Amino acid sequence: MHAIEVTDLEKRFGEILALDHVSFSVETGEVFGYLGPNGAGKTTTIRILTGITTPTGGSASIFGRDIVRDTIRARKQMGIVYETSNIYDDITAWQNMMFAGELYHVGKQDREERGKELLEIFGLWDRRASRVKGFSKGMKRRLTLAMGLINDPRLLFLDEPTSGLDVQSNLIIRDVLQTLTEKGVTVFLTTHNIEEANLACDRVAIINRGRIAAIDSPERLKKTIQSVQSVEVAFEQGSAKILDDMENLPMVSEVRKVGDKVRLYTEDPGALLREIMLYADSHQNRVVSATTLGPTLEDVFIRLTGIERRNREGGFP
Repeated sequence: MHAIEVTDLEKRFGEILALDHVSFSVETGEVFGYLGPNGAGKTTTIRILTGITTPTGGSASIFGRDIVRDTIRARKQMGIVYETSNIYDDITAWQNMMFAGELYHVGKQDREERGKELLEIFGLWDRRASRVKGFSKGMKRRLTLAMGLINDPRLLFLDEPTSGLDVQSNLIIRDVLQTLTEKGVTVFLTTHNIEEANLACDRVAIINRGRIAAIDSPERLKKTIQSVQSVEVAFEQGSAKILDDMENLPMVSEVRKVGDKVRLYTEDPGALLREIMLYADSHQNRVVSATTLGPTLEDVFIRLTGIERRNREGGFP
């Protein structure tokens, strides 16, 4: 039995077709990434899968239970952590946990035991009696995730779990996700962080304009565009002129600034490396590092969605 089964899902908002016959399945115990640009249909999909919105057509089930016809029993098996916080600032972390437990119909003894365990895991036990309004963004995000796990769900929906967080919170959340998957919990993850999806997900689905553009493991998706190869090079003396010079090298199709390095896209990395070394010698500018790279999940995302890179700035839409 699949953890999630979606068949020909359709959702209309007046004349706008937000989901256009979307179909996919999520295996029990896998981390499934759901990627797409803003307005692609990610939020609409989650709202349907969690029983908040009714689809216009098609069907969706959670562990075999139809989310429309059997909403309550389907929801009992899931935890939901939205990007926007659902915690109450004027009460304590412990009170928030207990309130979440009541919402999920967790018995008093179980929610107290589970609440203590989760606050300890997320490094918040010492702050259990503190009002949440004094918490940092990272602490609030950790509390939100703890609340989503209070009912010990078989399926966890995570909407942008590490967006804008500090390093400590990121590491804690990633460690917890790994522990959950080792226990067989299924995770449905939406994220704009391409590298996060690449590291965390068993499979990813890329949705664009309400349609699924591709579904596969990150590595297999990368292999579909092997022609997108690159050389990443750092020079001892950096300057804006280097970007112009690199664009004029033979075989370079695109140039991007990535921190203190320059990434050059090419179909022949070996030949390009020779050109870079000749350039460095002629300009008396030593190469500090040079690395050949295959296509990234970001490259796949951009190719499939048609989003343009903000060239030279290293930004991603």
